[in-house]
Amino acid sequence: METDAVETETAEAADTEFVRHAAGAVIRRAGASDADAVAGVWLRSFTAALPEVRRAHTDEEVRAWFQEVVVPGRAGHETWVAAVDGTVVGMMVLNGTELDQLYLDPHWRGRGIGDRLVHLAKRHRRNGLALWTFQVNAPARRFYERHGFVAAEHTDGRGNEEREPDVRYVWRP
Repeated sequence: METDAVETETAEAADTEFVRHAAGAVIRRAGASDADAVAGVWLRSFTAALPEVRRAHTDEEVRAWFQEVVVPGRAGHETWVAAVDGTVVGMMVLNGTELDQLYLDPHWRGRGIGDRLVHLAKRHRRNGLALWTFQVNAPARRFYERHGFVAAEHTDGRGNEEREPDVRYVWRP
């Protein structure tokens, strides 16, 4: 069972909460020094998982967005990283009730780190979560459905920067 492998140490503030895993991964709040690594995980993961989807921003724009907006927590972003031996291998961004981003370095997929990030998101958003993913991303869709998310809306992509058909998922406890 997933929770059997999770040991939680909670410090005084949520941003210093660490989640340790039997596999050696540590999930923690991202700090300013993680911004470049977080962007790198996003870029590698997006490229590997969605080679047919046109990216709306250059690598430099993505890195700047993570450095200046996401990791510092502007506009409500709460960024978490999964690190193994000090190397960031996964990232998750919560923004209100939105699971805004969840990406793993391609070499770390299938090792339970994504499961643990979703588990953490559900613990921190006990009243529910919602997210968007591209319709062509079948592995992500199966992953979220396995975690109890239900497709609530399908669009033609006019509402996202990539102009790629997407699907909105919701999870309610």
